[in-house]
Amino acid sequence: MSYHSNEIINAIAAASRVLSARKEEVNRLNVFPVPDGDTGTNMSLTIETVVENLSKLPIGATSAEIRRAVTQGALMGARGNSGVITSQILRGFCEGYGDATSLNTEALDVAFARAEEVAFQAVRKAVEGTILTVLRDSARAAHEAAQNGLKTDEALKAIVAEAYDSVNRTPDLLPVLKENNVVDSGGFGLAIFFDAFASAIMGLETPLTDEFKALRGEPKVEIENINDWEGSEYRYCNEFLVDSETLDKEDALRFLSTMGDCELCVGEAPRFKVHVHSNTPNLVLAYFLERGQIFEVHIHNMDLQSIERNEKLEAERQAAHKPLGVVAVAAGSGNAAILESLGVDVVVTGGQTMNPSTKDIVDAVARANADEVIILPNNKNIIMASQSAKEVSEIPCDIVPTVSVPQGFSALLGYNPGGSLAENIEAMTEAFAEVKTGEVTEAIKDAKDAHGNAIAAGDTIGIIDDSIESIGRSVEDVTMDILVKMEAEDADNLMILAGEDMDAERFEALVDRIQGEFEDLEIDAQRGEQPLYPIVLSVE
Repeated sequence: MSYHSNEIINAIAAASRVLSARKEEVNRLNVFPVPDGDTGTNMSLTIETVVENLSKLPIGATSAEIRRAVTQGALMGARGNSGVITSQILRGFCEGYGDATSLNTEALDVAFARAEEVAFQAVRKAVEGTILTVLRDSARAAHEAAQNGLKTDEALKAIVAEAYDSVNRTPDLLPVLKENNVVDSGGFGLAIFFDAFASAIMGLETPLTDEFKALRGEPKVEIENINDWEGSEYRYCNEFLVDSETLDKEDALRFLSTMGDCELCVGEAPRFKVHVHSNTPNLVLAYFLERGQIFEVHIHNMDLQSIERNEKLEAERQAAHKPLGVVAVAAGSGNAAILESLGVDVVVTGGQTMNPSTKDIVDAVARANADEVIILPNNKNIIMASQSAKEVSEIPCDIVPTVSVPQGFSALLGYNPGGSLAENIEAMTEAFAEVKTGEVTEAIKDAKDAHGNAIAAGDTIGIIDDSIESIGRSVEDVTMDILVKMEAEDADNLMILAGEDMDAERFEALVDRIQGEFEDLEIDAQRGEQPLYPIVLSVE
């Protein structure tokens, strides 16, 4: 069985689609914080340009026209270090394939051998455990297939199998991969491309990987956020195209090696692709401007890319699916931050005068990305909506019936992510049982307190567990009064949260006043930034 031009073109297009769809999977493996963009993105963009070039060919294009379209497309579309190397692999395939009339085992052997030769020539300092290693091992598999007389389909399967095996061996060859429990990103991207190409050209509906999973396992894709690019000697990734009839590649590479690292100069007159990491992009560009015309210039600040990638990885970690999640309702950025620090996955903005709907809570349960979810309403007016959410949510959930944010804080001290939903509901309910909550706010209309005393609109009032127990003219005086009524002198701990209308100076003075009157009280003072309530506190 052998394959001809149209089948090869269609298989390249199919493989390009697969690699583009899986580029983020490849990107996640890049343990270096974006030295020149993400590997999967760069490889996929390079091959997408090849496909675009092939699509412009007339029907019945010759083998030479197809090879030229692949080579030029790869060179023009090459992005980043991995993209440039990929372009040279494709160039080598085309040169090795030559004028062959069909793709068979013998043609595969020659094409892979030339691809290996061209790709290694492009890299001045080849490193084991990278895309080049995977290419070399795949080329060896192609050669052994030819020597053993394997049919084309069997040869393709052997090449793909060896590509994945080689990927899985990369951590043993490159220490940084083993340290971070990942395989090489470029090698994995190349294996995906080989797999998708072979599957497409053989007319298979599923990738060949499915046949190998049971025996070899899938490449690891876990990643730890490391900062090994931090403080690197070189900050800028420079890549551009050069039109020149006189450029000497060896001289250019020697110059680039004095400018930085990861230097590449590939292609042939009049078209070259240049790539280098350097702190002086102006000098790099000046050198090539003296020798030709430059275009498609891309200069990336790798320090900034590293920061962006670290933030992205952190967001992915936070969004990782887990067995048990927590949703809590609260108003105020400070309260939300405290809840998140205690293990809450999603904070729904809400509280007095701004109660979230059942749908708001159901949506939050879904965003928690967990098999089961605990809900902390943190307000008596939100418990009913939480109950409704529990009934309609497709994700199993239950409620810890907290009626204040401080109760929510205390409940979370009983939270055990490794426990069951039922166990956590019981433990967290017990954890806040002894918490007394106090709130200080302003009366918006005339009323009476719990003891029948008159309240005028504008009075400062103190609320203890839903009962108005204090009336005064200042936030400070009412706070002190409700602490007495909450028997703070017999408590061990006080948490006090400043609202958005309580400035830092007043808050600090109030905390000092409390400490002066309740010397044995352990005070945890925080900015809750809740609206309407200058002070929210709890004692235990």
